[in-house]
Amino acid sequence: MVRYFISFVLLIIIAGCAQSNYSKYAPIYDRDTLADIPDYSKLEYWAAHPNKRNPSDSIPHDIKTSVASTKDVDVFFLYPTSYLDRTMPYGWSAPLKENKINIYTDFSAILYQASVFNEVGKIYAPRYRQANIMAYYPVTSEDTTKALAAFDLAYQDVKNAFEYYLSHFNNGRPIIIASHSQGSTHSIRLLKEYFDGKPLAKQLVAAYVVGMAINPANYTSLKACEKPNETGCICAWRTFMEGFQEPFVDKENFNSIVTNPLSWDNQNVKISRDQNPGSLLYNFNKISPQVAGAINHNGVLWTPKPHFFGNFLIKTKNYHIADYNLYYVSIRKNAALRVNNYFEKQKGNYTN
Repeated sequence: MVRYFISFVLLIIIAGCAQSNYSKYAPIYDRDTLADIPDYSKLEYWAAHPNKRNPSDSIPHDIKTSVASTKDVDVFFLYPTSYLDRTMPYGWSAPLKENKINIYTDFSAILYQASVFNEVGKIYAPRYRQANIMAYYPVTSEDTTKALAAFDLAYQDVKNAFEYYLSHFNNGRPIIIASHSQGSTHSIRLLKEYFDGKPLAKQLVAAYVVGMAINPANYTSLKACEKPNETGCICAWRTFMEGFQEPFVDKENFNSIVTNPLSWDNQNVKISRDQNPGSLLYNFNKISPQVAGAINHNGVLWTPKPHFFGNFLIKTKNYHIADYNLYYVSIRKNAALRVNNYFEKQKGNYTN
């Protein structure tokens, strides 16, 4: 329980990053990690980029569509933690050129999550010196200091990548911010620094900030999306089995933004799995319909146990790892709807 509480406190600190002075947490890294500063002018420092073939270009065979050759929207995607070895062989931060970590990133999150947006946008996903998974579960105060330093180093890479993207690739195009888990830890901060009350907010189609609690009070102008076609807003959810509540959620002193990823309507908060157009499970090329429902509940998303062959093998009640997979087709359709509505509203005011 103590460990859960420390993890929760760390998440609150990260979520309130606009009020935090991260520079006071001096990073403690080996020289190799610090020396390998990402150069975002080079494609090797991008997990996904329009100028390189990568798994985000993939489309499940069961989806009858194609990746458009010309797209008028950019997707800046921040992937979740793939430095999962709890022995931390590289210390608190992942090196950028560790093939095992990068391959896992590319053929998990980039393939199964970032690809959801490939019909509507050009996908940019920077590699960054991500914090080890144990940074979310510090035990001692020293661990907490090092974890914060690791998150800060990761965010500095994310920030540098975003600034390089803005300067060299964006050219005033609309933007979707999308992320999961640790990626959302960083996108929460990115949205505050670059979009909340800033001119760039005019270019925001929507932000899909999935897998982390988001305190709506963190933002002054950015709001939760309330309707399926609304733009310039934030969509977020954390998925659990119906009736289950993690201890750290009980300790949150705010009601997190939660979007229903089947209705996308804050007035329609309970949708059965029969209305789920398709989930993406183990086989990337097979879309499975009617797998999971969606119920908004006190800052989290509940679903009855997902319905598919072999579901009896799933013992966990925390479906964090499948936040995107369970609602893959619905997210894909919703992104297209928001993009279309963005251009309808901007018609005559946008130049590619």
